[in-house]
Amino acid sequence: MAKRKVEVFTSGCPVCEPTVALVQKLACSSCDVEIYDLNKGCDTNECRDKGKNYGINRLPAVVVDGKLLDCCKQGAITEQALISAGIGSN
Repeated sequence: MAKRKVEVFTSGCPVCEPTVALVQKLACSSCDVEIYDLNKGCDTNECRDKGKNYGINRLPAVVVDGKLLDCCKQGAITEQALISAGIGSN
């Protein structure tokens, strides 16, 4: 079974922490979770480039298998939205 790629984009702030914790709580063995703190950046600036390519305009944001979740475009990131995107299901 192929792993589901889950990317969480944050600014490393207290507002983002609950989303990171929720994704980590829901993640299953089929989820490959990567957390990107855009304030810190990464060695090659790849994380900021990815955020731009995904069309991320606000944080936190969650991308599953290369698709920015609708809840990240407007509204709140909820447990139900993450489950509907396949996070936590084998």
